[in-house]
Amino acid sequence: MSARNPSSPKLKFDEGRLMQVLVAPIVSEKATMIADKTNAVTFKVLQDATKFEIKAAVQLMFKVDVQSVAVLNIKGKTKRFGKSVGRRDNIRKAYVTLKPGQELNLGGEAA
Repeated sequence: MSARNPSSPKLKFDEGRLMQVLVAPIVSEKATMIADKTNAVTFKVLQDATKFEIKAAVQLMFKVDVQSVAVLNIKGKTKRFGKSVGRRDNIRKAYVTLKPGQELNLGGEAA
């Protein structure tokens, strides 16, 4: 069974790799508005993470059903501090849409 074939029912991924795919949740005003409107959660993920790996990682770590995953790459901005020029890191962001009735609590408090 190939990890590239999306039609296969259960893809096999290395569990250690899946635990590293999700770097951090993105908690911002925009991410909160999207979560309220479309039941989607936003994560910062590894640069080489695929949609299938992200879906499997969210399902493994949070025990929820994922409907879809949208991924985008954001180029790091060039910044100056006096004479020196620096650059912020490139980041890869994933919008994970959960199936209706599913909920993901990133706050840590008990509901």
